[in-house]
Formats: sequence, C-alpha cells, structure tokens
Amino acid sequence: MSSSSILFEQTGGVALIRLNRPEKLNALSREIIRELSEKFLQLEGDDELRAVILTGESAFCAGTDISELAKLSESDATEASGLGQKLCDQIEAFPVPVIAAVNGIAAGGGCELALACHLRIASSEATFSLPETKLGLIPAYGGTQRLAREAGPSRALEIMLTGKSVTAAEALEIGLVNRLVNPADLLSEAKSLANEISQLAPLAIRACLKAVRLGLELSLEDGLALETELFASLFATEDVREGTSAFLEKRSPVFKGK
Repeated sequence: MSSSSILFEQTGGVALIRLNRPEKLNALSREIIRELSEKFLQLEGDDELRAVILTGESAFCAGTDISELAKLSESDATEASGLGQKLCDQIEAFPVPVIAAVNGIAAGGGCELALACHLRIASSEATFSLPETKLGLIPAYGGTQRLAREAGPSRALEIMLTGKSVTAAEALEIGLVNRLVNPADLLSEAKSLANEISQLAPLAIRACLKAVRLGLELSLEDGLALETELFASLFATEDVREGTSAFLEKRSPVFKGK
C-alpha cells in the first residue's frame, strides 16, 4: 500500500493498483493524481514488471473531484489540466501493458484514465461518460483526443456534447472496451489476461506497444519504417533465439527479456 487513497500489490510480474476513495467513488484529487504519477514512475524502472492492472474499490472512478474544480482560477485550471494529462500520457506511454479493470462508473477524468490504458476490461454493469459540458467545461485530461481516436469523431462528439452515459454493452460495440465480464469475474479476468501476456516475450510486447503508440502519429510510410526498425532490433536479443528454437524443438519457450 503506497497511501490510504491508493492500494498497491504485486505478484510476480503483475502489479495491481487500486484507487481507494470509495466514499467519493474514487474521484481524482490533485493528491491522488500525483500519487498515481509517482507510482507509475517507480514501476517504470522495474525490469521484471510484465503488466499493470488499474482498478478501483467499489467503482472505477467518478472523475475529478468537483469540490476542487469549483475553486480553480484560469491559471489553476491550466495547471490542473497539465497534471491530469501528464498522468494519462504516462500511462499511454508506459512500457508494459496497462489494463483497466472498469468496475462501475468511469466518468470524466475516470473515463479519461481508462482511455489512457492500453486494454480495457469492463464489468457488465460499468458505465462510461465525459459529462463535463454539464458543468460548463470540456474534458481536460486527454478525453477529447483519445475518445475520438478510439470511437471515431462523430461518436465521441455525441458522447461529449450530450454528456450521456454509455453502457458497458455500448462501450463494447463502439470499441471502448476489449471485453465484458460478469462483475464477480472482473478482477480474475484482468489478472488472467495480464498473466497470459506475462508468458510472452517481454521485449516483443514492449515493441508492439511502441509501434502502435508512435505509429498512430505517423504517416503509413513512416509507421511501416518504425515497424521494420523495431522488428529488426529484436533479432539482437536472446528472446528471439529462444522463441524460434522452442518452436522448432516443440517445447515451451522461456523468455528472459534479454
């Protein structure tokens, strides 16, 4: 446990981070955003880490703490947006997969937090929304950009302009989540996915994340060049030799991340 607001545990190569402010539906205060950012920064240096699961106690996250928003000046708002965007950028650029296990409400900043994760598993009871227009605001932690990239600009605008909640089934249909599960099975499914990824070549997993993240900002030609560069670089690793040898020898590979 790193704080009363964030619970942390790690089993082998899989880390579990839980937001722990259930009385506020895990609303994001500045303090929690900073603590999350520090935790991801610490984990970035763990060479044994293979995946991270992000979830919340009782719910995922109801967004930014409105009591803090109500007090912001224009300059304060610039700082607050930058703080939230920094955290979401950290998650999106994290070198190993970050899996959001969305249990219940993911609204505002909570939805933006989920959007920053590489993979999203949702409880069948989960809901997603960016309701900032109901407060006279817009999403400020990257939601206007990431939701449009995930769901397309038209659907993203409908969600933002109406402030409506999207059900878990609708989220699956428009590509916001990878899979739906029964509420009781959410964490076990997230751990199963994390463990499945953990068995594969860690350097290849990191390269896939990098290729997709950076490639989305490039032309197709430059994205293909990046893919070739990353592909070729893996041939300097022991894992490629192990993986190909194991396949030819009809045995399970033992990857070392080297």
